[in-house]
Amino acid sequence: MRLVTYTLNGGDPRLGAQLGDRMVDLTALAAAAGSELPADLLALIRSGRPAVDEVRSLLGRAESARPGGAVHALSDVRLCVPFRPGKIVGVGLNYVEHVAESHRTLDTERELPDRPVLFSKPATAVTGPGQPVLHNADLTKQLDWECELAVVIGRPAYRVAEEDAWEHVFGYSIVNDISARDQRRSGQWFFSKGQDSYAPFGPVVVTADEIADPHDLDLGLKVNGETKQNSNTRHMLFKIPRLIADISSGVTLEPGDVIATGSPSGVGAGMVPPQFLQPGDLVEATIQHIGTLANPVVDAR
Repeated sequence: MRLVTYTLNGGDPRLGAQLGDRMVDLTALAAAAGSELPADLLALIRSGRPAVDEVRSLLGRAESARPGGAVHALSDVRLCVPFRPGKIVGVGLNYVEHVAESHRTLDTERELPDRPVLFSKPATAVTGPGQPVLHNADLTKQLDWECELAVVIGRPAYRVAEEDAWEHVFGYSIVNDISARDQRRSGQWFFSKGQDSYAPFGPVVVTADEIADPHDLDLGLKVNGETKQNSNTRHMLFKIPRLIADISSGVTLEPGDVIATGSPSGVGAGMVPPQFLQPGDLVEATIQHIGTLANPVVDAR
């Protein structure tokens, strides 16, 4: 399933599912069927398997039923951020070629890390598809991009073994790990990566059953239509089960948390000469089977 949050004609956010070129309003669909669903996507994720199974059942009947007000043309709606995660755990230096370019341009270690490099982004950094990335030239002259596969947690995970990790994955989306390279502080990344709008997220959450192999997805990024990143998730240094096991060894992952699994090479800081985002730019992060997350860059001074 391709689950979304959307608005229609400027109305309130609605829980929906994308079916091809149509948007199905899940709340309206449930009401027409005499059932009830959680009001939003985060609540749906936290409700667990019974609520998700009910969505699947409703969608299976949507083709024939199509109750009034429950189905819209995709072109008539505006996609919003799917939900605001409880926490975003970022993974640094998780693609081999990115390790090399980071050592060359960002003074990180030359050697491959022997365990995941982790940092966090606050929920206030989250923004949705089509929403602006804020460029404040008083704070940064080096605003950079990173296209990353987002893993959405569906079940609480604490001290989870790698072999059990898949049971805790609800689905997948896209995070653009926006970074102010010149705001690292004594090697700490929180302010560099945690400012408002520095976590574009979306445009959909694709449930885990729809992605046959999350470690074989093409991913890339364009700025103003020019390709900057072009890789595949097979090149992750630490795969998803290892990430879940490592994080949950000391931090509880809760339903609705997101792991941003790291960026391939091709970031602006690694270009010769370096290239960074400027007001007026359009940055587009794309992952196979998920879609494209597009955000304009605006002057926030």
